[in-house]
Amino acid sequence: MTVIDIPGSKSVTARALFLAAAAEGTTTLQRPLVSDDTEGFAEGLTALGYAVGRETDAWHIEGRPAGPGADTADVYCRDGATTARFLPTLAAAGHGTYRFDASAQMRRRPLGPLSTALRTLGVDLRHGVKDGHHPLDVHARGVKGGALTLDAGQSSQYLTALLMLGPLTAEGLDITVTDLVSEPYVEITLAMMRGFGAEITREDGREGRTYRVAPTGYRARTYGIEPDASTASYFFAAAALEPGRSVTVPGLGTGALQGDLGFVDVLRRMGADVEITEAGTTVRSTGTLRGLTVNMRDISDTMPTLAAIAPFADGPVRIEDVANTRVKECDRLDACAENLRRLGITVETGPDWIEIHPGTPTGPVEIATHGDHRIVMSFAVTALRTPGITFDDPGCVKKTFPDFHRVFHRYAHTA
Repeated sequence: MTVIDIPGSKSVTARALFLAAAAEGTTTLQRPLVSDDTEGFAEGLTALGYAVGRETDAWHIEGRPAGPGADTADVYCRDGATTARFLPTLAAAGHGTYRFDASAQMRRRPLGPLSTALRTLGVDLRHGVKDGHHPLDVHARGVKGGALTLDAGQSSQYLTALLMLGPLTAEGLDITVTDLVSEPYVEITLAMMRGFGAEITREDGREGRTYRVAPTGYRARTYGIEPDASTASYFFAAAALEPGRSVTVPGLGTGALQGDLGFVDVLRRMGADVEITEAGTTVRSTGTLRGLTVNMRDISDTMPTLAAIAPFADGPVRIEDVANTRVKECDRLDACAENLRRLGITVETGPDWIEIHPGTPTGPVEIATHGDHRIVMSFAVTALRTPGITFDDPGCVKKTFPDFHRVFHRYAHTA
């Protein structure tokens, strides 16, 4: 059995940075993820006037409940979607003028529903080039609060940003959601907000689900970051793929916040042996991978992981309800189909689904990564059974797991 220590969760680290910055007092984050995305978030906080101290295994953030310490700031969000969506929302609660921009990749990704919601709340938010996209300016003067309706069918991050804003408003926030994708990520948000002292209730009605957030503010605390479940999926998939192999990820067990741990349930349905305890999760190969049809709406970040091992199943693998993967770092659904076809695999796609037929991937093939870390890490699993796979941009894994290639190589060569 191989034990893999997975870096901290990107999703949890980003939320914790927001909550720590908004809290009264100094928060210590234990074992935060150190990657391009999270470093970009921390640098953004520093630019806005928050004090961020970084040690090897702990970051210390001095909270500012009244908002950014700087009156003006230019913030570059890099490729980070959480940075690009959370920081303008945090800045809106303060007082000043803040300009946000991002990489060309992030500029292409949509922001419109969040921009519209913030404007509904009275935030003076202006897009510089294309409405609903970066760059943007926030002329902040605090947020009174109130009620709004939100379509979060494209990204749950819109809802998360607004939920985290709620306790910083003067009167609280009522958010009615008409559509929602990746709901487990919202559950992470709610659990973490409550951990920092927020009060939220939820009601399901005819118009949709309404979240009511009280104007409580946040309280600083010491907060441990759990391992990243999306990153763990590559090692779990590798264990399921290779006869005689098993992988244990400690710290990611029955109490885990992240919905992407649900990926191991997909592997179980395909024939893998899965054990989840309080201490961690173990996946063992049984020598069989069965085809299946699976809805991955709630765990769509692991769609490429499943696509990458799908050819080795004994029947077709059909992944449904993943339209939102088309507006990630790249169009992940098409990127998976493109690369599998390069490997000689028969693939069919639709607006929100992909079906992959059994076959033997053959190299040599250079995987077109489209600068997307998840495409690289997913097809690294395929490469375990397919000699000759290379990547046109292997370094893009720095977004979430800079040390991925070394760790995965070590796993691949461990008996």
